[in-house]
Amino acid sequence: MIPHSRSRESPFRFEYDPATIGFGPGCVDDLAAELERLGRERALVVCGSTVGSTPAVIDPVTAGLGDRLAGVFDETTPEKRLETALDGRDRLEDGNADALVSLGGGSSIDVAKAISTLAASDRTREEAAAEFAETGTLAVPDDPVPIVAVPTTLAGADLSQGAGLAASPASGLVDEGVGGGLSDPELMPAAAYYDPELLATTPESVLTGSAMNGFDKGLETIYAANATPITDATAARGLAALESNLRAYGRGERDLETYEGLLEGIVLVQYGISRPGGTTLSIVHAFGHGLTRGYEVQQGVAHAVVVPHVLEYLFERDGVDARVDVLADALGVEDASRTGDAVVETVTEVRDALGLPSRLRDVDGPEPDAFEDVAEAILADGFMANAPPGLEPSVAEIEGVLEAAW
Repeated sequence: MIPHSRSRESPFRFEYDPATIGFGPGCVDDLAAELERLGRERALVVCGSTVGSTPAVIDPVTAGLGDRLAGVFDETTPEKRLETALDGRDRLEDGNADALVSLGGGSSIDVAKAISTLAASDRTREEAAAEFAETGTLAVPDDPVPIVAVPTTLAGADLSQGAGLAASPASGLVDEGVGGGLSDPELMPAAAYYDPELLATTPESVLTGSAMNGFDKGLETIYAANATPITDATAARGLAALESNLRAYGRGERDLETYEGLLEGIVLVQYGISRPGGTTLSIVHAFGHGLTRGYEVQQGVAHAVVVPHVLEYLFERDGVDARVDVLADALGVEDASRTGDAVVETVTEVRDALGLPSRLRDVDGPEPDAFEDVAEAILADGFMANAPPGLEPSVAEIEGVLEAAW
């Protein structure tokens, strides 16, 4: 039983309009029927080049769409470039498509959301670039093109109304690099299909690299300043599923039951975290942004390195309500005499079971002489608004967490 822990705001209002969820082996066979239910005729599949050239991944999706397939745009990259989205919009229009199917990880769904936004307006490439350069975002019009998400990683970006986006001077669209994103309730996918048979095709390095990103969404949702009893329940159940099945995956158990358990967990930890009133993403995700912007380290790997140290920092601060009792119950921690330490140990064990790095010095991230700048970026990140109540971090304290992770 989850310990009774009052929500951060009582009374509270929980507004949430999530995607329709399809789940189970072979569920992508139903994609054409899902388009029909949405009143759409043809869909453009949006993915990266590896996914687009891997028959075990792309073929079930194109077969599921049947004669409603308008084409495959396999040009997304982890950089989530505005120019890629503009090219995708051209492909959508050239193929007379009226829907999008994002296939892959967070990069593909984020680019699909940008394509959706661009296709619903009459912006030229130059106008879109100018708007993004000035504001770091794009205004989302009414009725953007609907998206059906088919995730093949555990990043947990599929039940979200937000998306990351960037623009590079190399594109010729902007004079200097721009980082930003989109956020609007209209960008919540219309449907999300979780097929364990597709997840099983994902290379181990990609799956493990995304796993801590998704796992940390569950941790953060519980201690976020805007936690609710509803998200407590879904996050706790999701964390339990992820904890046991990530350990199983790390032991080499790669059966369908394990993949189903992983997807069950990732659906649940996401449920309710991205809604019109904001998000439950918090300090770990702020660290993830600070460590990856301008550096090559992948966000899930950055999470893997820092999350035990961030949790230690939260649990050690007097007056900070990090809801360690709820986290302990969700993770099956039984040692009540040392709950905080035991939670940190459990999270560390999950990371280590996946063979992920444990030190910043071992990844392509910042060197210690950049820690002050990174700490300032972390403190300025919007997700810090959701840090646990009572936390008043300083640059020096954030640097201390980075140094402990080094």
